[in-house]
Amino acid sequence: MTAQELETQLLSLTPAQKVEAIRILTQNIGNNHRGITKTPGVMGTDACIAGTRIPVWLLVSYQRQGAKDADILDEYPQLSAADLVTAWLYAEAFPHEIDTAIREQEEADAILDFS
Repeated sequence: MTAQELETQLLSLTPAQKVEAIRILTQNIGNNHRGITKTPGVMGTDACIAGTRIPVWLLVSYQRQGAKDADILDEYPQLSAADLVTAWLYAEAFPHEIDTAIREQEEADAILDFS
């Protein structure tokens, strides 16, 4: 299969199929793929991009506020596009966890703003 044939097939996929294809590819990248980790005592044990202290909920929060992947990568140059794909897939798999973390952070911010 040529790259052109592959591109044609990829472009014909549904959005859900494209997400699955990206997930499969990022899992096979090897050493460039850093997953999601939860480390006791780091960021309140929130899910973070492995090797960083960047929580998934923070990236999702930026995305919900309208930030594009390119904006986030500019802000966090230590992240790769594969890291963002991993974060989005994690958030999709654990929406309650991410929503709870965002809500807790917003509540903490409101308390700080009040004082």
